[in-house]
Amino acid sequence: MIRGERIIEGVIGAGGRLDKALAEATDLSRERIKALLGEGRVTLSGKPAGQASGKVAEGTAFAIAVPEAAPSEAEAQDIPLVVAYEDEHLIVIDKPAGLVVHPAAGNLDGTLVNALLHHCRGQLSGIGGVARPGIVHRIDKDTSGLLVAAKTDAAHEGLARQFADHSIERAYLAIVGGLPVPLSGTVRGAIARSSTNRKKMALVEDGRGKHAVTHYRTLERLDSAALVECRLETGRTHQVRVHMASIGHALLGDPVYGRTPSRLRPILSRLSFARQALHAAVIGFVHPVTGHAVRCESVLPADMEELLVELRRSS
Repeated sequence: MIRGERIIEGVIGAGGRLDKALAEATDLSRERIKALLGEGRVTLSGKPAGQASGKVAEGTAFAIAVPEAAPSEAEAQDIPLVVAYEDEHLIVIDKPAGLVVHPAAGNLDGTLVNALLHHCRGQLSGIGGVARPGIVHRIDKDTSGLLVAAKTDAAHEGLARQFADHSIERAYLAIVGGLPVPLSGTVRGAIARSSTNRKKMALVEDGRGKHAVTHYRTLERLDSAALVECRLETGRTHQVRVHMASIGHALLGDPVYGRTPSRLRPILSRLSFARQALHAAVIGFVHPVTGHAVRCESVLPADMEELLVELRRSS
């Protein structure tokens, strides 16, 4: 055993696809299992395991060598955070619009990860092989609202499973152009990277996209616009933005998918509102360690509230 390495041993409870069977028998996600299989860190009955898609029989003994997490390259930064919920296992942040979640080219610091590294002070999950504050899901830079992050591996894996089986409650508030007809409904459509613009996502019908479902209902009629609640059955990149645009009601201010009604452009210009009008207002889940229900709500941020006031005034 290598120093810092964690060995997970057990017996397959139900046969079937290898990565799925191992995920059900451990606290690891299928994606993490796939990575460990690729690194040759999994044995079945003492022999190297095969591919993730291979079959495994019930009762097969397994061992998984999970390496110690490598240090994160991101630096801790004292960036103020609004905390909606926190314990020793996880944290729910109310993210402001404009804050990038994870460091990447063009945003190497000043991100939510940098802030969490400072706030959590070493209490970071190591899922994926890199010590980081358990970013289980993301919301876009210019979307505001609630996001949960894990401090421990157990919390990360438990949350990841809930996201994978779509049991997480997520509700967004969006201000869209026009009045949806019908006032409530469901949008279904697979989403994938656009073949013409790699910075955009698009609805696809060729089988290469990921299944996506959004349930919406109109909360308030406005001047050439509407306040809409969108509840996610799945969580795909840009899902609300793509789905609402696909039915002709793009989010106001959306620079990628939006087309603001001409009569509303002066209002957005006067308010300097230049982001998609989207706010992650509710997140609810079963605590992955305690089993208790956790549900957080966030009120609309000042810029979206100000936009609503102006739209009501002009209606």
